[in-house]
Amino acid sequence: MKRLILSMCLPMGFGCSSMLASDTPEQHDEPQLMAQREVAAPHSNDSVFQTNQAVLNNSSFTAAPTRKNINHYVRGIMQDLVENLQYVNDKTPIAVSSFVYLDADYNSTTLLGNQLAESFIHELHTFGVPVVDFKTTDYMRVTPSGDYVFSRDYLELNQDQNFNYVLAGTLVNHQSGVLVNARIVGLASKAVVGSAQGFIPQSVVDALDSTNRSDGIILKQASE
Repeated sequence: MKRLILSMCLPMGFGCSSMLASDTPEQHDEPQLMAQREVAAPHSNDSVFQTNQAVLNNSSFTAAPTRKNINHYVRGIMQDLVENLQYVNDKTPIAVSSFVYLDADYNSTTLLGNQLAESFIHELHTFGVPVVDFKTTDYMRVTPSGDYVFSRDYLELNQDQNFNYVLAGTLVNHQSGVLVNARIVGLASKAVVGSAQGFIPQSVVDALDSTNRSDGIILKQASE
């Protein structure tokens, strides 16, 4: 008889506790489903905005993988650079030079160094800083293979350039990536008026595809 009373009381006990919990005002407010945002580097896209409810309603939903290229990391370095930038404004044009490796001579660069310069030209312009592209000639060079306005031959470029500041930087190979040291320097004073540092993963560096690549055939010496 005692066993029968206990087995009957236990369900009633749980039922009572659940009724009491449902009477609690806090339990009537269901938690709000907050919107989640997945940012696809380097630009965010409204089409990747999803809500928790959408994910719950679609069990087959799979988030698109986030792939970050070099522009994503340059954007972060640029934001740090702007935070401590002095003397530079919308009246002070800036030129951007190729980034060079710190442990090499400063007379050569790589595809990474040139692409960093191109990316910083875009970021400076986006921040409202006037940029001088000194590699632009005074004419259009028309050839059978194409029409060109850029040149790396200093004899084809204007010797009078209107900029007093330059954005430059150095690179250092590091474990699993490359350290980037960027700074803006006054040409006359040689004073650093802004600086920033960043890190680019090696996988992002390796993703740069040089036009000097081979035909895709890898030659290996046969082992004896």
